[in-house]
Amino acid sequence: MKLINLIFAITLLGLSQVAVASTKVTVNGMVCSFCAQGIEKSLLKLDETKAVLVDLKNKVVIVEAKEGKTLNEKLIKEEITDSGYDVVSIETIPQTVAQFKEQMKGKK
Repeated sequence: MKLINLIFAITLLGLSQVAVASTKVTVNGMVCSFCAQGIEKSLLKLDETKAVLVDLKNKVVIVEAKEGKTLNEKLIKEEITDSGYDVVSIETIPQTVAQFKEQMKGKK
């Protein structure tokens, strides 16, 4: 029985490390690196934000939460629209910013 409990605990620990979610925002109006820098700077100010990736080519912004924090989609949308851009869609993706970058490299 102790062995089963140990295996269960190890499995849960492993899942918590893998179960990282980020917010993917599709944005219209971003056309240059200055746009990307402005959005990245405003989203990094949020307490729950760990990392931000702005992909101008695909018109998406990926926001990764700090460990133990939850991203507020409404606040992210407000930050982007207050910066002068249109939010087309928001979705949760099971990737970190680094994993998304690697995925995009593979598509080139």
